Amino acid sequence: MSELLIYGAYGYTGRLIVAEAVRAGLRPVVAGRDARKIQALATEQHLTGYAFDLNDPEAVAKALAGRRLVLHCAGPFSQTFRPMAAACVQRGLHYLDITGEIEVFEGLAGMDARAKSSGSVLLPGVGFDVVPTDCLALHLKQRLPTATQLALAFMGGGGFSRGTRRTMLEGLGQGGKVRRDGRIVPVPAAWKTRDVDFGAGGRRRVVTIPWGDVATAYHSTGIGNIETYTVLPRAQIRFLAMSRHLGWLLQSGLMQRRLRARLDRQRPGPDDATRERTQSHVWCEVRDAAGRVMQSRLRCANGYSFTAQSAVAAVRRVLAGEAAPGFQTPAKAFGAGFVQALGAVVEDLTP
Repeated sequence: MSELLIYGAYGYTGRLIVAEAVRAGLRPVVAGRDARKIQALATEQHLTGYAFDLNDPEAVAKALAGRRLVLHCAGPFSQTFRPMAAACVQRGLHYLDITGEIEVFEGLAGMDARAKSSGSVLLPGVGFDVVPTDCLALHLKQRLPTATQLALAFMGGGGFSRGTRRTMLEGLGQGGKVRRDGRIVPVPAAWKTRDVDFGAGGRRRVVTIPWGDVATAYHSTGIGNIETYTVLPRAQIRFLAMSRHLGWLLQSGLMQRRLRARLDRQRPGPDDATRERTQSHVWCEVRDAAGRVMQSRLRCANGYSFTAQSAVAAVRRVLAGEAAPGFQTPAKAFGAGFVQALGAVVEDLTP
């Protein structure tokens, strides 16, 4: 019986992870809500498939029997993480996911004591969200141990998957978030912009977004003031700024359904050729109270290709006993060098 179950396995990123797991010699059970899609994937990869809904506790319990670890790939994670994580902790299983959602990280951090008691590792964000950024944040903290402020920016290549776009849609009209003096606080959408030199990625304008590192970088580094940025076209930045006044409309059920229907007609995600020829770039800066500043940047594979590789690597390390029970971040669990072990290149800069 396989000790690994991948839930949400037939989604765009889930399929990449399953293929990578098989290439790595793992034989996961693939699972999700749609029986037809799960059976097709299981047949294609010569694996066992289970179809079950997370709202059915008996079905969840049956599917998890005999497992050691669940890799959760079904988003938006804010709607799906609680029943799966709770079931894992109740049974002493390890829970990993590929979220980038602040509320999921903080929700799982709140389960730390229960997870330690049951021997479960809770390790969210084992994909591009947030392995490269989390590891780079810890790397900078080690360069400047007195750091009190952290800014992170990233630039992806090749576009977004359908699942990522759905998560972004869910957050439309809700504004942004930063960490200030240790607390996560709301800020307006597109609150700040700045120019960042990504090296090979060029110098680009970035805008604040509520990226997962607002949660995770604090747990990894202890730095209490954190802002996260990404590269967006100027038209999208203007739209985000306008959304400050349209939150009630963008969050309405009718508008969400219409926008979701439009997204569902778009391509699932970047094709193989696009992923192969594009890279992702991350930039990070820390400051301390004395005015000292340090910067580093990183480049790695396309975010979706990287996610498949990093998620499987994290699964193997957890199964090998390399992560302590309780809530973890990727950098806390495996160290700042985890991202370089996955082929990323880190460059230290002098501002």
